Amino acid sequence: MTYRSINPFTEQVVAEHPEHSDTETEAILARAEETYRSSWSRMSYAERGRVLAAAADLMHERREDLARLATTEMGKRCTELLWEVDLCVEILRYYAAHAERILAPRPLEVAAGSARIEANPLGVIFCIEPWNFPFFQLVRVAAPIVMAGNTMILKHAPSVPGCALAVEQIFTDAGAPAGVYANVFLTDDQCAALIADDRIKGVALTGSERAGAAVAATAGRALKKITLELGGSDAFLVLDDADLDLAVSIAVASRTMNTGQGCACSKRFIVHSSLYDAFLERFTEAFEALVAGDPMDDATDVGPLASEAGLARALGQIDLARTHGAKVVTGGHRMEREGFFLEPTVLTGVTPDNPVFRQEIFAQVAMVFSVDSDEEAIELANNSPYGLGGSVMSADVERAESVAARMDTGMVFINRVGDAGPTLPWGGVKNSGFGRGLSDFGIGEYVNWKLIRTGA
Repeated sequence: MTYRSINPFTEQVVAEHPEHSDTETEAILARAEETYRSSWSRMSYAERGRVLAAAADLMHERREDLARLATTEMGKRCTELLWEVDLCVEILRYYAAHAERILAPRPLEVAAGSARIEANPLGVIFCIEPWNFPFFQLVRVAAPIVMAGNTMILKHAPSVPGCALAVEQIFTDAGAPAGVYANVFLTDDQCAALIADDRIKGVALTGSERAGAAVAATAGRALKKITLELGGSDAFLVLDDADLDLAVSIAVASRTMNTGQGCACSKRFIVHSSLYDAFLERFTEAFEALVAGDPMDDATDVGPLASEAGLARALGQIDLARTHGAKVVTGGHRMEREGFFLEPTVLTGVTPDNPVFRQEIFAQVAMVFSVDSDEEAIELANNSPYGLGGSVMSADVERAESVAARMDTGMVFINRVGDAGPTLPWGGVKNSGFGRGLSDFGIGEYVNWKLIRTGA
């Protein structure tokens, strides 16, 4: 059975769910389209906003239960999941309050007569989302899509079916009409058929580069609007004037957040040669001091990886890096204990001809590099197929902003790392995808910006 959650800490099966049949999927799609046409798209922003505000209240009320559920299904530390649920509450409340302002008609300057653009919803949007942020990934697409007047069908990752059902239940309990938000358990072939259906007006995917290429190809053949938020191998630049205490603490936090399983986690640490030895020593010591254990326990620093397959993949990449000349400074092995635990790992000497140099490692594995100038740091940071985010550490903010301007990424964070919030656009360039989520940009992705032109 594809939709099967396994507790990464105990390696025990939590729950199993059958896929929806083609007949069930057709009924879900038909209902989503009917709800869009007959009611949801015609409702006022205030009416739709009341549903989202109620969903936000319910998420807040259920935050501890939701956090425990997700920790059980995918192994993230419960304290991190409480933060994730709270972020979802902020996003729901933001769009409930601000969608009407963001999508208000905009007058255009013309020589005679009048002109304006209006934001009209598109219809049924199909979303495919990953397991690593099991609530955030759903809410960050759902809130803007449904507040704009669309309905949506959402396929979550097969390893977190409980989280998928919990979010669907929240929308139902918040008063969303049947068909506004529908969860589906589908195979890849069923997904392709759904994308090709004329009733689907757009596709949003967050996931791997491989998944993005496959879904984009299917959507392209069907001439469907699509947004992609894919992988990343974010560079963390430490300039020669950086506060080393701050740089090390932020670097460790970024690489170990969600056990390193984040597309916008810092993964490549590019350090000026004058600070390299001290940074590497302190960074390695901090990695070795991390406490692995039960992700439900607040004293735990590092939980298990989300799956045995993910653990095997990371171990394979470490071995590949080593066989091509990289040095494993610390870690590099599976922990000898129950659960899908990987030793926090630091690699050096990963050269551009090493296959791992251009790969994303989805685990608490850090690659550390030494450079002699800002120019060299920028060149190394940009030498990647990915372009999601990046960080620059420097005591001189103006200098850091100058470096940031030359980085080929969708986001750059100065003296901090990946920061998500309802007002901050999220997305990347190159193989990290296209389109933006969150902020005013996120809700603007799935509307028809229609021109209305009136004669003199």
